[in-house]
Amino acid sequence: MRAGLFRRTLAVLAAAAIGLTSLVPATAAPARIKDIVDVEGIRDNQLVGYGLVVGLNGTGDSLNNSPFTRQSLTAMLERMGVNTRGETLRTANVAAVMVTANLPPFATQGTRIDVSVSAMGDASSLRGGTLLVTPLLGADGDAYAIAQGSVLINGFSAEGQAASVVSGVPTTGLVSSGGLVEREIGFTLGAQHSVRLSLKNPDLTTSRRIAMAINDLIGLPVAIPSDPANVRLSLPSGFNGNIVDLLTDIEQLVIQTDQVARVVINENSGIIVIGRDVRVSSVAIAHANLTITVAENPTVVQPEPFSFGETAIEDRTRIDVTEDGTQLAVVPESISLQQLVDGLNALGISPRDLIAILQAIKASGALQAEIEVI
Repeated sequence: MRAGLFRRTLAVLAAAAIGLTSLVPATAAPARIKDIVDVEGIRDNQLVGYGLVVGLNGTGDSLNNSPFTRQSLTAMLERMGVNTRGETLRTANVAAVMVTANLPPFATQGTRIDVSVSAMGDASSLRGGTLLVTPLLGADGDAYAIAQGSVLINGFSAEGQAASVVSGVPTTGLVSSGGLVEREIGFTLGAQHSVRLSLKNPDLTTSRRIAMAINDLIGLPVAIPSDPANVRLSLPSGFNGNIVDLLTDIEQLVIQTDQVARVVINENSGIIVIGRDVRVSSVAIAHANLTITVAENPTVVQPEPFSFGETAIEDRTRIDVTEDGTQLAVVPESISLQQLVDGLNALGISPRDLIAILQAIKASGALQAEIEVI
């Protein structure tokens, strides 16, 4: 199929797909393939390095408490031709830091990237400091970038003789465009004859729908769903273009995504997120509020006249326990998320109590969903 004819066919099919969206059940959420998959080979790579920040205004590491800073400073000065071994160093203007960055996909030599700087020792602030040349290493131990530049921080700290104030985290900062890529990662996407599309939210139904949409567009079985998380895409024979052209053509296709019914609970904050497809069978719930009140009412006891006694404080504690009476409340079988929420809200309970109720409903077998606690 020629490229020009293929583009016109794409436009016609895309228009037809927009018209067919009204026929798809409303329970599915439409999304572009571009937004729900990651393409094999298009990914960041994490880099890390160890370096020194200099030029601090007395807020750096104390060399007695941070021996790694003293050793690094001594080694750096030796490379500069200054011998300080055996000497006592008392500077507080240097801080040892860890430097991290993400190497973008297909970054070429000379590309600038942002790097993050975090103090390792007891430095109180990195404000005004300059990061010295620091190699950034990949997982294989090779250096892929070099970082250097002025450290920008958002936090600040100030202190006096009797008080201090700290805002944000002054021991972490950013060197904007401070990383310089020195080594490229060898991967040529255009030379590939097949790639793997990895779903960001793995699901069998969504994986199959992606493959069907691509095959309908191309007219050939070029996409095969291998598992819930991956779809294998092959370059069709007779296609006038490479794999990049094919990815460009299919990434705008709209797919009706699906997902497993799930309830996500954060017990620390009391946040509950209920998925769209969560259903509950008819169930009766009883919820009682237990209140315990402890009141301390110390009283002063005076000695008898002419007894030469001392005034004393007598502790008096009052404990009240009350339990609100309650009756069984029925949460009817729900066929929609709104009905489920209305039924649970009718109980008049707090989010933290709702967490325990949802877990109890799940244990009874009345909740048709997974519960994930984070």
